[in-house]
Amino acid sequence: VQLVESGGGLVQPGGSLRLSCAASGFTFNRYYMSWHRQAPGKERELVASISSYGGLPNYADSVKGRFTISRDNAKNTVYLQMNSLMPEDTAVYYCKTGASDSWGQGTQVTVSS
Repeated sequence: VQLVESGGGLVQPGGSLRLSCAASGFTFNRYYMSWHRQAPGKERELVASISSYGGLPNYADSVKGRFTISRDNAKNTVYLQMNSLMPEDTAVYYCKTGASDSWGQGTQVTVSS
């Protein structure tokens, strides 16, 4: 299993970013996918998840209405559209699959003016 996150960066409060996670090494369309984040000094937390077919999105209360998870099973990729970003969204963002306990390298998101 390989998960490669991308799309992070530095953005001002109120801005947007779209994260991507390219997956390989397993049958992508058979497993749920999720995004997690870890801020400095804090535990890793679940941000959003999506079922194998793209339905049943689930979000942490802190991101509801601002983040949208989606997937493209033809491209073996899961996305996280992040709008109205706030400084407290600053973290390393990771994707994960139900097919494995492994993690990718993550992508850094920094929200700061």
